[in-house]
Amino acid sequence: MESLLKNIEKSQVLRLKEELAYQQGQIVSKTLVQNDAISITLFSFSKGEEISTHESKGDAFVTSLDGVGLITIDGKDHELKEGESIVMPARHPHAVLAKENFKMLLVVVF
Repeated sequence: MESLLKNIEKSQVLRLKEELAYQQGQIVSKTLVQNDAISITLFSFSKGEEISTHESKGDAFVTSLDGVGLITIDGKDHELKEGESIVMPARHPHAVLAKENFKMLLVVVF
């Protein structure tokens, strides 16, 4: 049977924030699952990098793994620090900005 999870070790303890590195001036992503029901992706943002305002068809659950990110939902800013999470509701405009180097886990449920 084919595994649904990809790009990640199985049957061992992981530190997700160590699963991808920062790259100066870039956003790095690593997709762990992508199908019609769920998307799970790790992101690292170099300070100042951003994903501009957009909408998603699914609810997006974000957990900060490292650093500080600014999550904007419906025009309202939310500062997200390591260990904190927020839900960006489906079909609501949202954006992500790295106030400093920032890593996050994004889980989108469709």
